[in-house]
Amino acid sequence: MSQPAHAMMPRSTHDEAARFAYIIGLKSFLMREVEAPLAQLVDTKLTPDLAAQGTDAKKEFLAVERSLRSLNAYRAWQSLTVTAQNQMWENVGDCVDRQLPELKAQAATTAGTGSATDDPKFAVPRYLSAVDIHLMPGGYHATRDAEDLRQGAVFDKAASIYHMGRNGGELNDVRGHTIVQHLWDRFGPIKPKRILDMGCTVGQSTAAIAGYFPEAEVHGIDVGAAMLRYARARAASLGRTIHFSQQNAESTNFADGSFDLVVSSAVLHETSYKALPRIMKECHRVLRPGGIMIHLEVPMRFDLASTWTRIRGYFEAHYNNEPFWISAQSADVAAIATAAGMQDVIACYQPASRAASMDAKPSFRTEPGPVHAFWYMVSGRR
Repeated sequence: MSQPAHAMMPRSTHDEAARFAYIIGLKSFLMREVEAPLAQLVDTKLTPDLAAQGTDAKKEFLAVERSLRSLNAYRAWQSLTVTAQNQMWENVGDCVDRQLPELKAQAATTAGTGSATDDPKFAVPRYLSAVDIHLMPGGYHATRDAEDLRQGAVFDKAASIYHMGRNGGELNDVRGHTIVQHLWDRFGPIKPKRILDMGCTVGQSTAAIAGYFPEAEVHGIDVGAAMLRYARARAASLGRTIHFSQQNAESTNFADGSFDLVVSSAVLHETSYKALPRIMKECHRVLRPGGIMIHLEVPMRFDLASTWTRIRGYFEAHYNNEPFWISAQSADVAAIATAAGMQDVIACYQPASRAASMDAKPSFRTEPGPVHAFWYMVSGRR
């Protein structure tokens, strides 16, 4: 059995690994053998047929979705996709609970590396507390006590299963490398001295970014204290000194102009439409003049999406507890960033990278590409 990616990663027994492999296999089967034919049916038959009748299926995607409910394959896909997600969280939770004392002891061995600061008076934004995001029991913010790190361990262990290994395996850090590659592709071979990662969860992208800038002071913020305690220990186990704190990205306690680089990784689609402009204004406030902002998101834009992709987005919003999935993909994020005061803002697609290089030829582009192969980027300067 392979060794875990770092010392804080919960270890799997033989039976646990078999169950995780089954869940990945089920997710893969549903994606390739059930969803793919449904997408082909919708996009290559139903959409043209409706167009011939004078109906724009993309605009009327909800009507198309309702018609699909008569198909056993569609109902089975919905049910089994939710079942696979719930099985993932249940089995990962059991794995973590079996060894939670050992994980706490391991975290204690690196107590002097980095920091994790919680706020006893912190109020989790309603848009994150109203539902369990991704169907994860307790969402991002669940915390049992002042030493708890369970939620972080569950999130970290589940991430590679959730993405079926496509985002960097157990490290789940491709997005961090991709952010750095975009930084160098667009802004040149710079080395920021102070970096802030907004909505960092357990620091998967944060640790990857920090690895390229060992002399930088790196901070990560999120809403869950248990997430951040785990994130600190996880970063330390990877040789990274990172400072994590429980904060709302809409209004942080950092001083004006205190960062050279502010980033986020797949956070904006978890954010309400009303909160998004406030987050952009906060990016502008905490960046120094000339500082750089980079937000990475899923590479799907609703105006360009096929009928099936819109139906898929409706499913994510309503059945995978991603309530802002469609609104985030519909928002003109570049315009919102510009309105917040950012300069030279662009929106583009960056190829996924597993290792950034200053010497690489710039590869970002305006044409979209498939998820995990490309990421949607919005970047600019203060």
